[in-house]
Amino acid sequence: MRRATAKDAAAWTRVLADPAVFPGTLQLPHPSEERWAAWLADIQQPGKADLLLVAERGDEVLGSAGLHPVGPSLRRRHAMMLGINVLSAVQGQGVGTVLMQALCDYADRWAQVLRLELTVFADNARAIALYRKFGFAVEGTHRAFALRDGVYVDALAMARLHPDPPRLPGA
Repeated sequence: MRRATAKDAAAWTRVLADPAVFPGTLQLPHPSEERWAAWLADIQQPGKADLLLVAERGDEVLGSAGLHPVGPSLRRRHAMMLGINVLSAVQGQGVGTVLMQALCDYADRWAQVLRLELTVFADNARAIALYRKFGFAVEGTHRAFALRDGVYVDALAMARLHPDPPRLPGA
């Protein structure tokens, strides 16, 4: 696993183009490599708080994941959104677990994040089980959240609070 760069645009696009992956995201079919290259380059600029990771075996990217600020509000700086995608051919082989562990470790130990948030389609049982394994809980249901393959589907709002928030020594 390593931090993603703009050079990962082709692999990032391949993961999101996986017919079993993109329906679980808010992306559209036929992703553009050029769009992802520009986004990956922009997100790496100094001052950006995002963390983008790729999991790879040899030279093949198997999955991608990221932490993103929920917005510019000073009162929400303690929270980040989490996103993760794993190629269908390697789902269930621990790739998602490795990516989640890295994101949670970064959030808990380095990024001053108290709250991790995500949205997952309500029928994505495998992803929901992974998130629960890392302490995420369902906070609500978004009815008719997004159009997927011609049908409006529900999504779950899930979040995880830091399991052991930092304290001052001796406090």
